[in-house]
Amino acid sequence: PLLLSTSTPDVDPDPGPTPPRGFDAVAEAVLGDAEPAGTADASPFAEPMARINEAVKEGRTAEATALAERTVAQASAVLGLEHPEVLRMRELAAYIAYLGGDPERAFGLALDVARTHHRLRDPEAAYGSLHGAATAWRAVRDPALGLTLGRDLIGLWSELVAEGGPAAEEAEELESARARMDRLAARAAKSAEPPTA
Repeated sequence: PLLLSTSTPDVDPDPGPTPPRGFDAVAEAVLGDAEPAGTADASPFAEPMARINEAVKEGRTAEATALAERTVAQASAVLGLEHPEVLRMRELAAYIAYLGGDPERAFGLALDVARTHHRLRDPEAAYGSLHGAATAWRAVRDPALGLTLGRDLIGLWSELVAEGGPAAEEAEELESARARMDRLAARAAKSAEPPTA
């Protein structure tokens, strides 16, 4: 008789650790010990990126912000807004804004990068950038602003989950964000109530 194997050799039962995403991935890139390649095809933006990373490592976020804005503008003009190197720079700018205590700006930058990756049909990169936006969103303390930003975040997040890929594999993360939206709505309603005398 023909015996069918019940094992599935193509499916890894232990896929390994989840790769760092969002600001965790940016932090690893900034704080990593790897030296940039000194080849002829190295990025023309390697030197300003090294200065930005150095400023971040040393906690000089205002300087890092100015350097990042200037470098993103220059790289965008040369390479275009959707070039992978420019997208990495924009994500770094979002991380710097987060470190500098500006979660609203960090959110906007990270969500814009996530939308760009989504438009370019790169679900892994879109979900990674979305994680940065979610981290920044969680740092927003104003409940009304949190609700406004959260609607944008959950809109893109829902699309990513519906399309499959890494976002669908971690759908519980979206549910956690929705639960935060409920808490924000309750806080916003409470803060809108007139004071009792």
